[in-house]
Amino acid sequence: MLVMDASDDIFRPVTLRDMPVIKSCLRYAGSRTCDYTVGGIYLWVDYFDYRFCVIDDTLFVRGVAAGMPTFALPVGKMGFGDSLAFLKGYCSRFSLPLHFSSVPQDRLCLFPEDDGWIADRIPGWGDYLYDASSLASLAGNALKKKRNRFNRFVSDNPQFIFEPLTFGIVPELKEAYAWLSPMPVGSPPVARYEREQVLHVLENYMAYPFEGAVLRLGGGRIVAFALGEILGDTLYVHVEKMDHSVAGAGEAVNRLFASMMVRKYGIGYINREDDAGDEGLRRAKMAYSPICVLEKYNVSLG
Repeated sequence: MLVMDASDDIFRPVTLRDMPVIKSCLRYAGSRTCDYTVGGIYLWVDYFDYRFCVIDDTLFVRGVAAGMPTFALPVGKMGFGDSLAFLKGYCSRFSLPLHFSSVPQDRLCLFPEDDGWIADRIPGWGDYLYDASSLASLAGNALKKKRNRFNRFVSDNPQFIFEPLTFGIVPELKEAYAWLSPMPVGSPPVARYEREQVLHVLENYMAYPFEGAVLRLGGGRIVAFALGEILGDTLYVHVEKMDHSVAGAGEAVNRLFASMMVRKYGIGYINREDDAGDEGLRRAKMAYSPICVLEKYNVSLG
């Protein structure tokens, strides 16, 4: 078994400069959960204080959750046994507990209970996974209400414009974001953090491997936009904002963005991420009839 030197703390802050090497490792993820995407890391890099290192084309990510140091599953060419040996050595050197967070359910087999591993499901963190063609068409009885609201939007706004997000549109979109994502007094810190991160992404849009699109009314006013990322056969929708006063704007940007990505990449699935334990978000995501919810777990040594 490969033994690595963990005498120095080789984990360092994640920056935009590091995106190419991080992205190159993520293609080995083999999971459809959003945590193993560029957006899943970079949109939450400060919130979870993510740090990383790359060894033998394998990405190791360390963060902090609920005050506890935690690790993502290593992703890359290195075998799990070797990567686990490295992390055990690292944790021993720095007197840290070995704790993994956001482990996909289909990876729990890597942590046998007989070896002392304890797995706990993380409520509200499961990703909602959808059939891409269903969201692109809104066909079928299960999506009738969504299809009707989309048709209402088209009927009310026959001259609407749906276009890819380009760098030239970014300044206008940043201004529109003020009313598409207002921050009422008393908004939770996580909502304020997310808002600032979306603005950061827009300011650095060309640096991110994201696909974006903007929905306008006939007069040109932006009423919705979406940002996503393609990895393998899946579109990960990292950001979707709309003017809720415009009937059907949410259904329209959802369907049109899905259709655009299906045509462009031939994707089979769309991950619309978690509901953060919010009942309203849960209902909204369930209304689109997901294939399944990709549950995630905290895993630690007992």
